[in-house]
Amino acid sequence: ELNATRELNKKGFIRGSGAVAGVVLEGHLSQVCENHKIKVIKKNPAINDFNQPLKNNDVIEVKDWRFIQRLADLRNLCDHKKKKEPTKEDIEELINGVEKITKTIF
Repeated sequence: ELNATRELNKKGFIRGSGAVAGVVLEGHLSQVCENHKIKVIKKNPAINDFNQPLKNNDVIEVKDWRFIQRLADLRNLCDHKKKKEPTKEDIEELINGVEKITKTIF
């Protein structure tokens, strides 16, 4: 899926690319919570609904928590109409960050 997001971003589908990258991150963080038997109560949890319990349960360090918060902010630029439009560079940062998280946090 991350390869698809790179291709979408390259072809100018910036919002769509960021949205898909965010879904990949949510799915991964959900799996990490499951792996560590951390219950997420919210019915439709978002990135930060996984991120905070992972930090609170010492699965991730503060630096990783902050990094994931940054990725969530970039994803939100794509999913919500804001004053600032996401750029290709923003989405490259998001995709690279998601790739890093999926390879380093289990």
